[in-house]
Amino acid sequence: MDPAFWAKVHGATTHFPIAMIFGACLCDTAALCFWHQPAAGALRTTGKYAAIAAALGSVPAVISGLVMTHGDMLGHDALRWHHLFVWPAFALMIAAAVWRSLVREQVSRRGYAGYLGAIYVLTILIAATGYWGGEMLQTFP
Repeated sequence: MDPAFWAKVHGATTHFPIAMIFGACLCDTAALCFWHQPAAGALRTTGKYAAIAAALGSVPAVISGLVMTHGDMLGHDALRWHHLFVWPAFALMIAAAVWRSLVREQVSRRGYAGYLGAIYVLTILIAATGYWGGEMLQTFP
């Protein structure tokens, strides 16, 4: 199959989970800030479903990336840096979605703040992953 096809699939599938996890981060931050307000429940629910959608959406991005690299999970140069950030981000994204699915609304404010700290780390990892992905694009005309 044409390698350009998988590059297009990978590019198309990466942006949805990125947008969803950043949206989850914003909703979850607002929910923590307004913990005792009526809107906090809706914000927590929105954050939960955005985190789950991000995790589910990241699977095609990872699969297409693995197809593009012929299963090379580390690589070299910019690809290595991209993968050094993507694998922890992928694992943390899946873990966050599983945690949110299991805990539901039965969480303390302290537990929720811990979860939000993990989401902040995740957003930093995703940003670094995107940066190194962009660096790879600049090296190929």
